Amino acid sequence: MGPIMHQYHNIAKSQHINKVCRLIILLLILLMSPGLSWSKQAIPMAEDPEVEKRMLALTEDLRCLVCQNESIADSRADFSNDIRREIREQIQANKTDKEIIEFLVDRYGDFVLYNPPMKPTTILLWFGPLILFIVAVWSLIAYLRSRSRRVQIEEITLSEAQQKKAEALLNEENK
Repeated sequence: MGPIMHQYHNIAKSQHINKVCRLIILLLILLMSPGLSWSKQAIPMAEDPEVEKRMLALTEDLRCLVCQNESIADSRADFSNDIRREIREQIQANKTDKEIIEFLVDRYGDFVLYNPPMKPTTILLWFGPLILFIVAVWSLIAYLRSRSRRVQIEEITLSEAQQKKAEALLNEENK
């Protein structure tokens, strides 16, 4: 190998090493950055641990109306923060759990409860998913039945000339 080729080979080798180092550094940065987003926000706590314990017990059974699939205790939405603050204030005002829940239901409706009571206004909440499931299954069965009727194969009769032609083609294949 000549001196020019040797020099070119060394330059190419060092550029490759630089690229590998940059890639490793980039991967390390990318691997470390999600760790920063895994940390949670600090939850505002009441001065009295008993108030906080009671508030958490109440909010476990209440639905966040913003998130809808999280309890107010788990949600970080502003709505949930406001509800937790309101519940703390009512606990400090010596209201019972029942009074606090009645206040929230009067204000936001039965949907705020994870287990709403059975009454005429909540029948859709209780039986809506079952009704939708039954309608979906019925629709699927009706669709599959109508599809099978359309796809049924009619028996086709061949003329004598067509039968001879088909037999000739089959005989050619078997040879």
